[in-house]
Order: sequence, then structure tokens, then C-alpha cells
Amino acid sequence: MIRLEGVTKRYRSAAGERVALDAVDMTVGRGQVFGVVGRSGAGKSTLIRTINRLETPNAGKVFVGDQEITALKTAALRAARRRIGMIFQHFNLLNAKTIEENVAFPLRLEGRPEAEIKARTSELLERLGLAEHAKKHPAQLSGGQKQRVGIARALACGPEVLLCDEATSALDPETTDEILSLLDELNRELGLTIVLITHQMEVVRRVCDRVAVLKDGRVVEEGATADVFLHPKSPVTRAMLAEGEGGETFDATVVPAGGRLAKLTFRGAATYEPELSRVARSVGVDYSILSGRISRIRGEPYGQMVVAFTGGDAEAAVARLSERGVVVEAVS
Repeated sequence: MIRLEGVTKRYRSAAGERVALDAVDMTVGRGQVFGVVGRSGAGKSTLIRTINRLETPNAGKVFVGDQEITALKTAALRAARRRIGMIFQHFNLLNAKTIEENVAFPLRLEGRPEAEIKARTSELLERLGLAEHAKKHPAQLSGGQKQRVGIARALACGPEVLLCDEATSALDPETTDEILSLLDELNRELGLTIVLITHQMEVVRRVCDRVAVLKDGRVVEEGATADVFLHPKSPVTRAMLAEGEGGETFDATVVPAGGRLAKLTFRGAATYEPELSRVARSVGVDYSILSGRISRIRGEPYGQMVVAFTGGDAEAAVARLSERGVVVEAVS
């Protein structure tokens, strides 16, 4: 649905030239929720704004569907943007207008008939739980309600793509979960392709099918969310996971003498099966669990633990676990 080919964006200032995006290649499949994660200054916002050409790259091409967005002139670009909704960190609502007027605004810009505007606005307000707030102004709403208005406005023209620029960063954890549930629902029910940029690893874990990790304007890791979270390859990814709930840490001082350390990853139904104890009994090995967690990535359960095998045949235990579909990685 979205394809970036060699996209480069440079900014010039009195301090010199800064490269925000450096030859980025990226593909987002139709109907996917695609996360772009990185620290401040990594180039996330610039990247997402090249998709609807709020930022024009210095080099490279951007495609949405079969259209090259980077080649479009003004009128054609305006038409293409109707397929691309966008929601923002700080909502960007029109404070002087009511909630229904905010949602209707893009439809009025398109010159839609008033009856159509009224019907579409009512439909969206109802769907997003805002019907009772239609006559209120943004200042009268909570942060979560304002973001729902932003989502309703972004959906007004019936887009195929929804861009989310740090859409949950200004919200508390409970409201963040509500908005993520809403985005997940919209993706599944409407088939929306969603590109979501964030610095919050938990947001990616919760709703994204795939994720790309940015550093200094470059993609340093990309893949299915579960693969990137459970088996990160880039030091940047590992560091970000270690700072959040996805990171596994253990106290190296408690490792039993002579123990062989291993990181075990269980996915799906195996997460809740006693595979480790079964294997330990069958091969006659002792083990100590040094750290562990069970959670979900995009709804799929997983478990990870760091164990020390002692007092038996650790090699046989590792081989048996691997045979049973457990991913075993050495821990240094």
C-alpha cells in the first residue's frame, strides 16, 4: 500500500545541513498496522510526513497504492491526500468550532453536499462515542475525547491510509490503551492501513503487525513485531526494549557456578505449557529461572525467560527444547 524508495530529506540552517532521512527504503502492506519507532531526532515525524508530502523529500520516491506521491502536482496531490487521513500528537483541532464542525471541516473543504456532510458527521460521532459531545468545543473535552475527534476528522473523507504522528504521546496510560484499542478496531473492521510513529515500545507491541526502528534517519532494523521484540538484532532496538516492558534483565551475580545460561522464547499455546519442566525431567537436568515474563504481541501470547542449566546434561535439554519449538539463544 505504501512504498518508500531511497527517500532522503535534508534541512539547511545557519548551523549547517542536517540529514533527517538517509536513503530510506520501506514497504507497508495493505491492511497492516506498521510502527516506526526511534528516539527523539531519529527522523520519525519527517518520515511519516513524506507519505502525504507535508514534507517533500530531496531525493527518492514515495508511492501510495499505484500513485507516486512525489511526482504529483498541486491539484492531483490534493486529490491523493483524500485517501490519506492523519492524526496528531496535540490533536490540531479548531478551538472556535464545535466538535461536529471539526469533524465536518474536511468534507466542507471538498464541497460535499450539506446532507452528505451531516450524515457522515453523525455516523462518525456515533461510531467514536462522541455523539453526546457534538455541540461542545474542544476545550470542554478530555485529551482522549479530543483524540477521538481527531480520528473522526481523519476518517471523514473515507481514507485508505491513516497516519498517526505520536498519537498517544500526550495521553495517560489508560486513555492510551483506549485509543490503541480503537485504532486496532478500525484496522480490523475497515481494513485501514495504519502507519504509527512513536517512541513508546509498548504502543508498537500492542497494535503493530510490523515495525521499523530508526536511528539518525536510517532504518537499523525492520521485521514482524514479534520477531523484532523477541529477537532484536540492533543495539538500538535492544536498548529501547531494555528501557521498557519488553526488556529482559537479570542479576549476573546470582548465576550458579558452572551454569549454562540460555534465553528461552515460547510463542502461542506453548506459552502456557510446562515445556521446561517436562524437558528437565526427561533429560535429568536442574535449572534456575533468573528472569522471565509472559505477555502478548499483537494479541499473540509469548513467554521469555533466562535460565541457568546446572547439574545435568544441558546440551540435551537445549536440543529437546528446540525440538519442541522453543527458541533457545545463548546468553553471554
